[in-house]
Amino acid sequence: MTLPTTVETTRLANGFRIVTEHMPGLGSAALGIWIEAGANHERVEENGIAHFLEHMAFKGTARRSALAIAEEIEDVGGYLNAYTSRERTAYYARVLPDDVPLALDILADILREPALAEGEIETERGVILQEIGQCLDTPDDVIFDWLQETAFPDQPMGRAILGPPERVRAFSRTDLSGFIGRHYRPGQMILSAAGAVDHDAIVRLAESLFADMAPQPRSARAEARYGGGERRVEKELEQAHFALALPAPAYADPDFHAAQILATTLGGGMSSRLFQEAREKRGLCYAIFAQAAAWADCGLFMVYAGTGAEDVGELANLTADELARAAADLSETEIARARAQTKAGLVMGLESPSSRAERMAAMMSIWGKVLPLEETVAKIDAVDAAAARAVAARILAGPPSLALYGPVQRAPDAAALARRLAA
Repeated sequence: MTLPTTVETTRLANGFRIVTEHMPGLGSAALGIWIEAGANHERVEENGIAHFLEHMAFKGTARRSALAIAEEIEDVGGYLNAYTSRERTAYYARVLPDDVPLALDILADILREPALAEGEIETERGVILQEIGQCLDTPDDVIFDWLQETAFPDQPMGRAILGPPERVRAFSRTDLSGFIGRHYRPGQMILSAAGAVDHDAIVRLAESLFADMAPQPRSARAEARYGGGERRVEKELEQAHFALALPAPAYADPDFHAAQILATTLGGGMSSRLFQEAREKRGLCYAIFAQAAAWADCGLFMVYAGTGAEDVGELANLTADELARAAADLSETEIARARAQTKAGLVMGLESPSSRAERMAAMMSIWGKVLPLEETVAKIDAVDAAAARAVAARILAGPPSLALYGPVQRAPDAAALARRLAA
C-alpha cells in the first residue's frame, strides 16, 4: 500500500522541530504546535496544571486580548483549539492557505507571551472545576481515571489529567509561569502542518517566531511503573461500570502492533469476540470494547463495559475467560479481519489534514522521524495469529487492574479475575 507523500522536516539551531506534508488538491491547512510536556511532567503538587495552561492559552497575550484572539481567527473563517494528554499538550488551528501566517503568529503569541491575567485565571479556574464536576458525574469517564490510578499508583502516569479540585483551586500565576519556564522549551516543541502548505514558507515563519528562543536541556518526566490492584465504588446507578486493564507494550515496543491487532480482535467492532459473546449471544451489555493504549515507556490493554447489577459478575468473568482463551486459539481468519480494520482506519484517517499533522507530530516525538505509511502497513501485515497469541500471553502475565463503579456488589475482585486469567 502506497500513498504519495511530501513529508519534509527541519530542525532550527535551538532544537525547534518543523514537519510538514503537502497534500495536493486540498484547499485548507491544518497546523499546530505540540509541546512535549503533559500530565506526566507534573509534580504531585502540580497535578492538573498542564491542562490548566491549555485553558489559559486563549485567555489573552501581551498583544492580544482573549476576544482579539477569537475575532482574528474567526474573521478569516479559521478554527483554533487545544488539548492536553499525558505526554503532550497541543495547540492547533485550521485555516485557508493565505491565513497560515496569521494562525502561526497567534499560536506563537499564546505560547510565548501568555498574559496569565489574575482575573482570567480565576474565571478559567471555575470553568475547569465545572469540567471536573462533569467528569465525576459521568461514570464511563471517571472510571478510566480510576483505572489509570489503580494501574499506575502514586505517580504522574496514574493521576487524572484534569487534576483534583483541591489542586486546581490552589494554582497561582507563579505556578503556571513556572511550569511554562521548565517545560515550554524549543527542543520540546514540534510545529506540524499538513494540507495546502509550503514547507519552506513555514520554516521561514517559524524562524521569525521561534528561532530567538534560547536552547535549553529537555525537561525530565517520571518513568511509569505498573502496579495493579482494584478500586471499587458502590453507588446507586442504573448501570454497573466495569473496566479491566493489564500491562501492554509501549509505542516503540516490537509487540506494539500485535497488541493493537489483539485489541481489535477481542473488542474492536461488531465481529469481535467480546461483542459477539457478551452482547449478541448473552445480552449482557449494550456496549463493550477493548483497546491497547500506548505511551513512551508503557502501555495498557483495557476492556470496558456497562451492564446491569445482576449481570456484572457474569460479564466480568466472561471478559477474563475470553482474554485467557485468546492466548490459545486466535485464528488466522480473525487476525486477517483485524489487520484489514486497522489498515483501513489508518488510511481513512490520513484523508484528514488535521489527523496527518497530529500523526506526524506524534511520530517526531516518539521516533524523531515520520515513518512511511508502507513501513507501518508492513508491521501490521507482519502480525499473524502466532504473534497475536504470543502478545496475549505476555499481557496476561501481568497483574490485572480493576475499576468498578455503581451497583457492583456481585462483581468478582481483582484476585479472582487474576486466577481466571491465569487458568
